[in-house]
Amino acid sequence: MIKKHTDDIQFDQQHIWHPYTSMTTPLPAYKVVKAKGVHIELDSGEKLVDGMASWWSVVHGYNHPVINQAMHQQIDDFSHVMFGGLTHQPAIDLCRRLIKMTPEGLDKVFLADSGSVSVEVAIKMAIQYWHSKKQQKKTRLMTVLGGYHGDTFAAMSVCDPVNGMHQLFQGFMANGVFAPRPGINFDESWDDSAVTELQNLFAAHHQELAAFIIEPIVQGAGGMRFYHPEYLKQVRELCDQYNVLLIADEIATGFGRTGKLFACEHANISPDILCLGKALTGGYLTLAATLCTTEIAETISSGEAGVFMHGPTFMGNPLACSAANASLALLEQNHWQSQIESIETSLQALADLQSHPQVENVRVLGGIGVVETVRPVNTAKIQAHFIKHGVWIRPFGKLVYVMPPYVISNDELQTLIEAIINVIPNEDIWG
Repeated sequence: MIKKHTDDIQFDQQHIWHPYTSMTTPLPAYKVVKAKGVHIELDSGEKLVDGMASWWSVVHGYNHPVINQAMHQQIDDFSHVMFGGLTHQPAIDLCRRLIKMTPEGLDKVFLADSGSVSVEVAIKMAIQYWHSKKQQKKTRLMTVLGGYHGDTFAAMSVCDPVNGMHQLFQGFMANGVFAPRPGINFDESWDDSAVTELQNLFAAHHQELAAFIIEPIVQGAGGMRFYHPEYLKQVRELCDQYNVLLIADEIATGFGRTGKLFACEHANISPDILCLGKALTGGYLTLAATLCTTEIAETISSGEAGVFMHGPTFMGNPLACSAANASLALLEQNHWQSQIESIETSLQALADLQSHPQVENVRVLGGIGVVETVRPVNTAKIQAHFIKHGVWIRPFGKLVYVMPPYVISNDELQTLIEAIINVIPNEDIWG
């Protein structure tokens, strides 16, 4: 057994390319043999409290009996059929749910493969919309610095061009317009001067802008920053004033993570196009959705092509839709608001680190807790410490953060918090 473990890990390191990992000096990859509730079990025997919800998606925990049953039932009927010319009950039920629960006015649903693809779909919708309105010059995207929208090419083009993950590809991507990142934090006093430059950019570029895309309230992988809801409200007003579509990327924030079902609700606004993913299926299968207004859908359908020019092979996958329906039903039954409120209250204990000389800032919003350090941590070293403390936390750069499953207990959450508080002071975790 030990030899097999060693052989498997060696094969993994030599042949399997993990996300954002070098093939010459790969980060350690720990082998998982089981996952249940909020725990990940390694083949070496450790049971770890998962602080990441598998990149923010496993909101109900692993191996949930309700989602398991929904998938078993569906796979016994059929696991997939093409969505061209065919439909099925799981997709119909899911789209009904999404239209009912999302912000007002989003009546058309396009089901896609992943969050990044949902952004691609949103961008294509915006460009095809203006083309159908005979305004072919409106092809550029505007966004804010510090954002992250995915790893495919159109999505990369609206990620942060300097400090983001994709500056390597700048010469191959569309040239967007970038506004300063939102400068006022979520809980600070608002100042109208915070949008002066944004207003100037709208005035200067609106005739060529197809859409403005933004992560509502929380800039996720681009920096885990929480900005003031009034900023988002001002963006909505500027898009209306200058005839620019608003795309809200709620892939990370959707389905309750920030304390609102959708982060747009903090500003009481509705976008023209909405991107969803991650928690949609409870982390069981990859699935995303792009919702838009009737006016956008009908304009595209009346244009030159007569159809929207996108159609993934696995669009509307019945198995994924069944998982999503079960996940969204659980969201309501589990009283997600009280779950998130409890998590937020407990995460406030991370503030004990605010005075540590290696800590720049501690911030909490909903089910998100962030410790931003003065300098980058060494991912391999800090993860080894976390595993010794019985938790799975994967930092990046200067951000040590948790976004746990909603079903986490107080004791399990305290294990995560205490691990961060105990590990940050270690001198050997820095890059």
